[in-house]
Amino acid sequence: MSLAKSLESLKKIDINDLDFNNIGSWPGALKVIVLAVVLIALLGLGYQFHLKDLQAGLETSRAQEQTLRNEFSSKSFRAANLDAYKAQLEEIEERFGSLLRQLPSDTEVPGLLEDITQIGLNSGLEFESITLGQEVAQQFYIELPINIVVQGNYHDLATFVSGVSGLPRIVTLHDFDIQVGSAGSAPLKMNIQAKTYRYSDAQEAQ
Repeated sequence: MSLAKSLESLKKIDINDLDFNNIGSWPGALKVIVLAVVLIALLGLGYQFHLKDLQAGLETSRAQEQTLRNEFSSKSFRAANLDAYKAQLEEIEERFGSLLRQLPSDTEVPGLLEDITQIGLNSGLEFESITLGQEVAQQFYIELPINIVVQGNYHDLATFVSGVSGLPRIVTLHDFDIQVGSAGSAPLKMNIQAKTYRYSDAQEAQ
């Protein structure tokens, strides 16, 4: 039967005359159409319930593959540069040791105060007071504030600050306040806090 005759026969079909209990008696063209519809429906259901899950699993596997590739690349890079990392670590440890040697111990604090005092006197300043504050424990070090009050002209104050900053031990300067004399002239009065540090070991932390 030609396609034209099949289409013509479909036009003559009355759905009320079809016996749904005996599909085999239906015209051939109608059976082909029904079979195609059923096949398409089965394919759609198969994709929905099976192939879609496979597709999702494939996407997950691809993402995991990319993650593993990135990890492999990172580890390969680190392995290739292991010697360079070791050299950097040794350099860091050496610098850290050098910094630790700049932290005064308890017995060196009086000598540090003498150095600060001598720098002030050499700068032409007059000391009103120089007092130790309360130690402050940090994670890896202990901070010791030193409160200083001096008098002198602006140039002498600047020379003093520069001299303290140049000490071989670590000393930082904070919270300075300069007041002009009552007559509006020298000497100037400067309040400044110096901080020095010492290493905090495990025994002190306990």
